[in-house]
Amino acid sequence: MTLKDKNLYYVGGVVRDEMLGTPSFDIDFCYEGNAIEFAKNLNILKENPDFGTVRVLYNGQEIDIASTREETYPKAGHLPVVKNIGCSLKNDLKRRDFTINAMAKNTVSGEIIDYFGGMEDIRLKKLKVLHSNSFIDDPTRILRALKFSVRFGFELDDETKKLQDKYLENINYDMSYHRLKKELKETFNLNNEEAYKRFVEQGIYKLLDNNLPTITTSIEQLISKYNPITPWIVYLGLFDLSKLELSVEEKKIIESIPTQKPKTEFEIYKMFENIPLESILLYALSVDYNIACHYLDNLKSTRVKLNGEDLKKLGIPNGKIYKEIFNYLLEKRIKNQSLSKSDEINLVKEKYGIL
Repeated sequence: MTLKDKNLYYVGGVVRDEMLGTPSFDIDFCYEGNAIEFAKNLNILKENPDFGTVRVLYNGQEIDIASTREETYPKAGHLPVVKNIGCSLKNDLKRRDFTINAMAKNTVSGEIIDYFGGMEDIRLKKLKVLHSNSFIDDPTRILRALKFSVRFGFELDDETKKLQDKYLENINYDMSYHRLKKELKETFNLNNEEAYKRFVEQGIYKLLDNNLPTITTSIEQLISKYNPITPWIVYLGLFDLSKLELSVEEKKIIESIPTQKPKTEFEIYKMFENIPLESILLYALSVDYNIACHYLDNLKSTRVKLNGEDLKKLGIPNGKIYKEIFNYLLEKRIKNQSLSKSDEINLVKEKYGIL
């Protein structure tokens, strides 16, 4: 990609990641001035004048370019209001979360623009906010700091840690929970036990819920072994997530966590049979680890070999009795996984007096 202009900059994470020698998830461009005007001779796919952003198709790639802009937070914890589109690059960079994300690289000269000491903080492996109201304006930056700390092995600098602790002592719960959920997902989908440890030890969990669940096993190992689709909800599903905008599937996970302790393997199978994997893992963390893992390791794949057509051939008319028969066979198979299809047929014949 060779998109270049003297006022066009790589900005944020892509600059940070290049210095760290790590692959970048996104490539962000910032134009010092009006990006939409800059892109008028390019293949524009979408533009948003209110934010000064434009999406273009360039060399077969979709690229987002943002105008330099300033932001204010008329309501702490909520989305900012954009102002002064086309401001200086410095004023754009100073609205960002941490010094390591407030650098730019010129697309023509390759010069690194670093007004706030980001390069030095990368060298020192420090996360530093750009101003004292940073967490007040956007408390989800606390989660972003947690995410970056476990991804890169960084620590909060002393002043930033003080600001975080101060905010967590007096949280403003009138915040954007949409943004909070986004950061929670990104942080805990990394499946890093250290993130959860810091989440608890630093009191960051209070952004979500003041009650701390007791967990005595490794969530990271549990997720690594069973590979759920949504790891983040296994980490956080025992907290009160009612403030978050949960999807239907996410609500089902929370609502499906069993509480009972079945006594037989058949009861274990039936308890877990139709609930999401994440619900089973949350049961492992909150009720009984051994029961959940026994189901997943030994019982989950158990299947009766007979089907409805086989029962019809035996002369059994379709009806509620089919469910009774399949449960009977399932219980027998759980006790003896080596049963053949012929064995199942004989069990049905014997049970229901079929000659």
